[in-house]
Amino acid sequence: MFGILRPCRHRLPGDLAKTWLAHLCGLCLALRDDHGQFARTVTNYDGLVISALVEAQIPAASRRTAGPCALRGMRPASVAEGDGARLAAAVSLVLASAKVRDHVEDGDGVFGRRPVAGVARKVANRWAKQGGTTGADIGFPTAVLLDAVGRQGELESGLAVGASVLTATEPTETATAAAFAHTAVLASRPENVAPLSEAGRLFGRVAHLIDAVEDIDTDAAAGAWNPLTGTGTTLIEARRLCDDAVFGVRLALAEADFRDSALVHALLVHELGVAVDRAFRVHGMSVHDVPPGGWQRPGPPMPPGGYQQHPYGGHQQQHRPMGAPGPQGPPPPPPHHHGGGRHEKPSRCMCWRWPTLELPPKRRGVLLGCVACLYECGTCQMCCRDPYPGPWSGKPRESCDCDCDCCSCCDCSC
Repeated sequence: MFGILRPCRHRLPGDLAKTWLAHLCGLCLALRDDHGQFARTVTNYDGLVISALVEAQIPAASRRTAGPCALRGMRPASVAEGDGARLAAAVSLVLASAKVRDHVEDGDGVFGRRPVAGVARKVANRWAKQGGTTGADIGFPTAVLLDAVGRQGELESGLAVGASVLTATEPTETATAAAFAHTAVLASRPENVAPLSEAGRLFGRVAHLIDAVEDIDTDAAAGAWNPLTGTGTTLIEARRLCDDAVFGVRLALAEADFRDSALVHALLVHELGVAVDRAFRVHGMSVHDVPPGGWQRPGPPMPPGGYQQHPYGGHQQQHRPMGAPGPQGPPPPPPHHHGGGRHEKPSRCMCWRWPTLELPPKRRGVLLGCVACLYECGTCQMCCRDPYPGPWSGKPRESCDCDCDCCSCCDCSC
């Protein structure tokens, strides 16, 4: 699983969590049905947005019942099907193919070994071909995605300090714009092509910038090219570009005509903003913005001192160092959800009954990592345990960004 949109089910009110899972499982099963079991490894959280966009524009949702799955705790579920899921599968295959090729060309990690690189190239070629086949079946030319990916390296090689970072994000913007626009074609909503194309373009910008922010330290250590350092773009400027793009996505979606926009709005407006906050928080740029429309992210109430204006336009809550005394004495110790034993959970979630994997870093091989991933997904540890150990690396990973005691975190009219 990969992607920048990783919503906690407690941030999706009503039935939105079930609908989100229906699209995620629908994407996974579409990959399996058309291309075999191995293709399911490219299932990603961002790809399901394509399926959700198609369903949001058609008169009625198309569902089928799927059997028990380890990632759902061996429970059956109603999952999305149809052209929306197949378009999401085609896009996921092509973009995963490009990602693998990029790792091979850069010689990242195990991809730097010749035998692994050879196998990875074959897998990437197969995924690109499979994505093209599915795309052709639903009238989507995946060549636009391949062309955008192919231009990425050439564009990056011509950029220097002082150039606009948006030049580097343009191929990603073009690819996502094409995918978003085709959802309107599949839904027979030609009036939505333009606004969804714009929403896709800005979503691609945010995704590319977040990827650059998350990789900036790793790229610096490895001497690899990074869009931010390569163009001299500061983190403050990158944050400003992300915030502007998130707001632009909201405006573009407001111009489109949807049958039911609840899930699309939650993912592409609220969760996209959460993804931006999460990426920049690592670099000490943690903010608690109040997005347009009156919606306020769940969390602690506004402090007595209010919020301070941040250099890049947001509002930053006044923080004090961990353990420092506050106005009413020392703060309570932070909750520990990551111990080796059981931990307290909301009454509606029974994941605390399952044994937890140890948190101290413990690397696992490919097979044991896959088993650990299935176990953590099936027992809800990836959602409710914060942090949880990465299945393969064992390093702490964040599960969600909200207080899981909340029950209706996105009750807005924006």
